[in-house]
This record gives sequence, C-alpha cells and structure tokens, in this order.
Amino acid sequence: MRFPRDAGRGDSRSDGAHERSSDDRKYPLELRERAVRMCRASEPKPVIRRMAEELGVHHEALRNWIRQAEADAGERGDLLTTAEREELAALRKENAQLKRANEVLRTASAFFAAQLDPTRPR
Repeated sequence: MRFPRDAGRGDSRSDGAHERSSDDRKYPLELRERAVRMCRASEPKPVIRRMAEELGVHHEALRNWIRQAEADAGERGDLLTTAEREELAALRKENAQLKRANEVLRTASAFFAAQLDPTRPR
C-alpha cells in the first residue's frame, strides 16, 4: 500500500515496503556517529535518556545506534552486524527476483507444453 507521502520516491516494490537509504534518515549520519562515540567514550556510562535529550534525538534511536555499534565491534552476538544486514537484504532481494523468474519460466513452460500437446484440438 502506498501513501501520498511516498509519492515520487521511486519505490517500485510491489509489496509497498520502503527501504531507507542513507540520505532518507531522520537523523544525519554524522550525528549518529558522534552520539555513539560520545556514549561509548564516556565514563561512567551516561544515562541514555538524558544524553538523547541533550543531543535532540529520541532515546530509543540512540539506544539502537549504540547496540548496532556494539554488534559491529563484535561485542554483541545477539544482533547482526551492519555488513550482515546488508548481505541479508541483498540476498532477500535476489531471492525475490529468482522467484519471479521461476514463475515466468513455469508459466512459459506450461504454455509451450499446451502448444505441443497432440491431443489438444486445433
């Protein structure tokens, strides 16, 4: 389902899902990186809510950025790294394309099989 706010984005996915690009983020990449560096370098560890308020970002956004940075640094085993996420997205996209190609081939095969069927009336 597409909404008016999505018009003109060039998203041609049939399921209506929208993948965010780096220039489509709510917070700039520099802010994200700086916030994570500040939090990870602070001793004692800051209260995320307070730090998020000071930076003008949502506390859950900051918490997620920190978790992702920890996963990318190999400090967390419960999350995929950024590279793994990108690979998974690429594989899912390729899988969807292959499924579409298989469906086209199945349809073409059935069509040609029907054309070659000698019991079919002409």
